[in-house]
Amino acid sequence: MSVDNIIKEAKPGMEAVIDDLKRRLTNIRTGRATIGLLDGIMVDYYGVPTPLSQMASVNVPEPQMLTVQPWDTTQMGAIEKAINGANLGFNPSNDGKMIRLPVPPLNEERRKQLARQAHEIAEEHKVAVRSVRHSANDALKTALKNKEISEDDERGGLEEVQKLTNMFVGKIDDLKKTKEQEIMSV
Repeated sequence: MSVDNIIKEAKPGMEAVIDDLKRRLTNIRTGRATIGLLDGIMVDYYGVPTPLSQMASVNVPEPQMLTVQPWDTTQMGAIEKAINGANLGFNPSNDGKMIRLPVPPLNEERRKQLARQAHEIAEEHKVAVRSVRHSANDALKTALKNKEISEDDERGGLEEVQKLTNMFVGKIDDLKKTKEQEIMSV
């Protein structure tokens, strides 16, 4: 296996980590309403746990409000129960056709807690990027041992993998910093 192939395999792995980080950070509340806040909610739909997004349309009509409009209005109670059970701090109001969720403003303590959560998620993703680096380095060492590449190629490959790792860790830090600023701004 060539050095180029090993690096080409490592890059998509690291990109996948960044994509997952972006998705996870979207789910952290910032005091503004976003559809992503309800992503993890599962509703008991006739005994089958079903994602809310598959049962209703979720909209953001104004910055501090979410609306959930079920396609099957007989499921209003189950959806409301699932939203309450998710402990997101929402107080749903149901008018029979639509559930309105006012997004309460965050207090300072809750903001700090969410910023810590963003930091922890970013650290988990740094570990994942380093894991991809570790796999690529192992592949380079194996290729050297099997005499598929020279020592110079291995050294150059290790440097390339480290540059790639540093670039993706930098992206993670940037995303984390942006999210923390978003959370802390009132």
